[in-house]
Amino acid sequence: MTDDMAVPDKYPRAWVLWKSARPSQLALVLLVYALGVGMERARAATPVVPWTPVLAGAGVLVLVATGVHYANEYADVETDRLTERTPFSGGSGALQRTGVDRGVLARASSTVVVAAVVSCAAMWWTGLLSTRALALLAVILGFGLAYSLPPAALVRRGVGEVTNAVLGGFCLPLFGVAVVGRVTWAVAAAVLPFTMLVGCNLVATHWPDREADARTGKRTLAVRWSARGLRRGYWTLAAGAVLSTAALAGTVLPPSVVAGQALALPLLLWGGVVVTRQRSPFPAVGAMVVYACVSAAAWWWLAL
Repeated sequence: MTDDMAVPDKYPRAWVLWKSARPSQLALVLLVYALGVGMERARAATPVVPWTPVLAGAGVLVLVATGVHYANEYADVETDRLTERTPFSGGSGALQRTGVDRGVLARASSTVVVAAVVSCAAMWWTGLLSTRALALLAVILGFGLAYSLPPAALVRRGVGEVTNAVLGGFCLPLFGVAVVGRVTWAVAAAVLPFTMLVGCNLVATHWPDREADARTGKRTLAVRWSARGLRRGYWTLAAGAVLSTAALAGTVLPPSVVAGQALALPLLLWGGVVVTRQRSPFPAVGAMVVYACVSAAAWWWLAL
């Protein structure tokens, strides 16, 4: 059964809300959050995990990410209607398949965001979330909404990739750190290579959508740059990720963590070879996911 055939006749709105939440991306968000928690536990050299704040932070993070995803799907309905989706780009396609009015997502986003804000305030008041963690989550929520929604609509102003990479590759793991400890300069430096890998992923995933993005006013790098310029950008970010990992090895990054992260290198190189030469951004996406998986596993192994 294909994904198109799986659209239900009953409760199409519920199906749209489920698909538009992007469950696979929510899983990746939680993985990167777990990476940050494990990093801080390893740095603190204690196997004790304060599960109550960790689970509370995960819960409110899912609310924030879901609200942002709904807003993004709402804002991109015209673009997603024009593009040819891949498993990694082009939106969920839920609205286009069902004909459900996009106002459903606008209302759902508002409801989920309000729930997230109220939950954050309650957790901060009770001490489950520190001020640092709350501030990072506020940045993720605020800029996550501003990424696609007017008046900011950052993706339409040519800064979408930078915004997305900083939020997903830098702020998100640091939120995990802040939930169970404190953010230091060393910890911030440790997530810089991953931030660059997220940038590589964005270069690759925006390429298949470039024509639809151009027609609807989204000034992504794939719209503004030539294919050759995009390949140069990808290789620059990839080189930055590798060189920064090497520079941090043995000091900020333990050898076991670096060894695990090296497993993503073949996919990263493959992604550089095929970027702009094929529609599927799979190699770059795979490099980012593998890097997040092995990094989280290595940090938790050191912590426990």
